[in-house]
Amino acid sequence: MARITTVEELEAIYGRPEAASTVKEVDRLTPHYRALIAHSPFVLLATAGPDGLDCSPRGDRGPVVRIADDRTLLLPDRRGNNRIDSLRNIVADPRVALLFLIPGFGNTLRVNGRAHLTTDADLLASLAVDGKPPRCVVVITVETVFFQCARAVVRAALWNPDLHVDPAALPTMGQILASLSEGRVGGADYDRAWPERARQTMW
Repeated sequence: MARITTVEELEAIYGRPEAASTVKEVDRLTPHYRALIAHSPFVLLATAGPDGLDCSPRGDRGPVVRIADDRTLLLPDRRGNNRIDSLRNIVADPRVALLFLIPGFGNTLRVNGRAHLTTDADLLASLAVDGKPPRCVVVITVETVFFQCARAVVRAALWNPDLHVDPAALPTMGQILASLSEGRVGGADYDRAWPERARQTMW
């Protein structure tokens, strides 16, 4: 296997990016970038900490983040599995990266910056859904923002319902848990209870 070990080797293969790949990167949320974020209900949050890297999916009803100003995003931390991997990392290392997806839209939006956590009571209350506030909010200071071309989404045919996988062809989460725990956790009871448990604990 021919391993690439230097940036010079990489550049010899890929060349230099064209202007369209560089002028799109700015240090603030322009009106166009704000519009993309305002239509995104889903984002992937990448963080780094002493125990390694984490990439966590975040989704919400309507926009997944609130735009506070041209350089600040507010990401409410909704109910999850309580592992708090991303939050632990942010406490240790503020660097974050976000990848926004918009259903039916090919391009994605990338934001890099630094984050901190807050439990400001007024802010939590302002982000409540169905009367349930998040337990904390990730406050992100934008350092770079740019759109990613649609090739990956087009290649994957991500939004084509004709190519969606039949869930029956995949293992259930209960089956995975039962297999990994030798039957102590998960199983059919877990799968049967999941829809109602998710409904009651969505926010």
